[in-house]
Amino acid sequence: MSESRRKGVNPVVEAARQNAEQYPKREKNKLKKRGFEPRPGHVVQAFVYTLDPGAGTEQNLRSHCGAARTAYNWALSHVLAVWDQRAAEASYDIPEEEQTPWRSWSLPALRRAFNATKREDPRFADWWSENSKEAYNTGFANASAAFDNYATSKRGERQGPKAGVPRRKSKHRSRLSCRFTTGAIRCEEDRRHINLPVVGRIRTHESTRKLHRRLANGSARILSATFSHQRGRWQVSFQVEIERAIRAPARPEGAVGVDLGIKSLAVVSDSDGQVRQVENPRHLGRELKRLRRASLRVSRRRGPDRRTGQRPSNRWVRANEKRNKVHHRVANLRTDALHKLTTGLACEYGTVVVEDLNVSGMLKNRRLARHIADAGFGQIRRQLAYKTAWWGGRMIVADQWFASSKTCSQCKAVKAKLPLHVRVFDCDECDLVLDRDVNAARNLAALAASMTGTGVAGDRGARAPKARGADRRTRTTRPRRAAGTGRAGGAKPCERTEAGHRPQDTEQLGLW
Repeated sequence: MSESRRKGVNPVVEAARQNAEQYPKREKNKLKKRGFEPRPGHVVQAFVYTLDPGAGTEQNLRSHCGAARTAYNWALSHVLAVWDQRAAEASYDIPEEEQTPWRSWSLPALRRAFNATKREDPRFADWWSENSKEAYNTGFANASAAFDNYATSKRGERQGPKAGVPRRKSKHRSRLSCRFTTGAIRCEEDRRHINLPVVGRIRTHESTRKLHRRLANGSARILSATFSHQRGRWQVSFQVEIERAIRAPARPEGAVGVDLGIKSLAVVSDSDGQVRQVENPRHLGRELKRLRRASLRVSRRRGPDRRTGQRPSNRWVRANEKRNKVHHRVANLRTDALHKLTTGLACEYGTVVVEDLNVSGMLKNRRLARHIADAGFGQIRRQLAYKTAWWGGRMIVADQWFASSKTCSQCKAVKAKLPLHVRVFDCDECDLVLDRDVNAARNLAALAASMTGTGVAGDRGARAPKARGADRRTRTTRPRRAAGTGRAGGAKPCERTEAGHRPQDTEQLGLW
């Protein structure tokens, strides 16, 4: 971002206001409603298949992905050029009404601007007709979403980390992906081929019978198809609106608390008092020896160097492919294990209680970051959210500051401190001595009994009592101390109370 853009008038608020004023008032309510809403009795589900394209088809797929990336970069330049121009005009004291008008970053506006210049622009005139219009629409949609995220983050309306100004996508590092929403998107009758507009017929590595049967009997319809290059293979993901009857779990009245960890991937404690531990597969840890050997072999070959234009040797390419296969195998094994775990929990229990873990903060621990990333905590919560809804259950997310490990599951006394290296919970008030992960899982399972509300999936009105009053973050900076008192820094001694005699408060839970 240029220096003039930082010091000038905030372009985000002004551009967002101009972008919103271009729509009629009757359409503003539609813009607030994001996402696709399926019909009653239907859900949106993805069907992912690996592709086996030929050499010509693969070149066509790469051309579409390159067109999507080029359209994205063009949209960024189209919008940001006006931001810099207005900042420069403001530095010359030009009145705002005489400055260059704002350019909208909405998808229809970007599409119209591109269609008006694509035949004369030398960057696109020779090759834009070789690809489907959906390739350029993919880039414009991604650019519009990036600007929307930046504007909402700048206004403080977006949760999570602050989004910065959209940046251009590199040809060498960006992921190959393109999405089709219109045209002839179908599964062929032989169940081994799919058809995409302009790209044509592509063979699949596996049978598409599960999706084909649904399409044939009219219980599903394809909304979009996205092909991408992931883990060394081409894949296609069909977004399908599918008729799915809400099933009943095996134990609809049962509740289970799931405590995630590294020693054991999950400690599961149900409402009947049964506790079982799910072993951590440690897929990356088991393959580290092979990965080190493969990486050492790659480092001894002549690799690419973009600074000097050096091309990689054939031996480096072969060694790099073998190293990537190790990474891809680890990712596939992890995905398979997490799906089996979450599906088993959603199919068996009517209520699943998990913690709201700050995974991004946990990854800052350099001693445990690799093990935490290998476990995939975030994927477990994401998968449980939609699988419990599919099976007619509900998922309760305990607050991030709920002391599940420091609270006694028998007498509910709370310890002041419980370091991570202490693996056994020894209560100070009663005679309970228990593994800390098992104790945390029991506390999570007990929260389901205190829920109020209808109890159906998605009931956001349900609440549960807090275990203690830890609903605020710990202060990260010390307050200033006034000098001149008898104590160092002027601080006064504070009265301390024992952990077991703290007044019990309530803590809010979120139901997903």
